[in-house]
Amino acid sequence: MPRWTRITLSVLTAVVGLTAVAGGAALIFGAVASSTLGGAVPDRSFLGGSPFTSYLVPGLVLAVVVGGTQLLAAVLVGRDSRSGPVAAAVAGFGLLIWIFVQMMFIPFSLLQAAYFAAGLAELGLVLLGLGLLRRDPVVTP
Repeated sequence: MPRWTRITLSVLTAVVGLTAVAGGAALIFGAVASSTLGGAVPDRSFLGGSPFTSYLVPGLVLAVVVGGTQLLAAVLVGRDSRSGPVAAAVAGFGLLIWIFVQMMFIPFSLLQAAYFAAGLAELGLVLLGLGLLRRDPVVTP
């Protein structure tokens, strides 16, 4: 993987991972303390129609699954591990799935659009890093 792609992908997954862990922690704390943390936690009315009665489980999934895969990908890509691109692809797809599911229950926000774009960027950087978007010159006989 080219150096610029590796650094960009590593930084992007690290930022997304850290913010996912922070957001998950806010959801968990808000669920335990029955607080909206000054608007950081969505209103419980958004959980209507979902299998959840509080934001505890979604917070755990956001922090551990989404944040964890993003941070693992950041470390593996940053170390130029052979499994880095696969970890980044899993993290990127996981982020897109998280946003799709979230949008089923929570109305659209710019934050969702930003994280959706981040997931697409991660997948694009993986493809660039693996050389799958490179155009080979046409050789004519």
